[in-house]
Amino acid sequence: MLALGIALAAVAAFVASSLYYAVATPFEQRRLGAAALDRGRPAPWKAAVEMLRTAVLAGVFAWIATQANLLGWPSAMLLAFVAWLGFPLILLTGSVLWERVPVVTAVLHAGDWLLKLLLIGAVLGFLH
Repeated sequence: MLALGIALAAVAAFVASSLYYAVATPFEQRRLGAAALDRGRPAPWKAAVEMLRTAVLAGVFAWIATQANLLGWPSAMLLAFVAWLGFPLILLTGSVLWERVPVVTAVLHAGDWLLKLLLIGAVLGFLH
């Protein structure tokens, strides 16, 4: 059952992330103008790699949640939020501070990571 949950969580997070970027990227482009990165439509191989990355994320999340006995819905949601605070948010604020990544770009990516982690936590928590 956990493998099915990982697969469903990965697909749900991949689809939600794709929709998120389709909606949010124009805001970044308006804010940054010519400085905005033109992501365009990804090549099929990039979409496949992103799906694999999301599956790995879901698998790692499931492993951590299982090891910590946090696979129930409320605990998985808390774990997702804490993981977001401790990893993507910290990395993205560092990219703004040290790599001169525009704040709007970091916020865009932080929102995507929060969405992915909460969705993975929700799917795994509900199926457990």
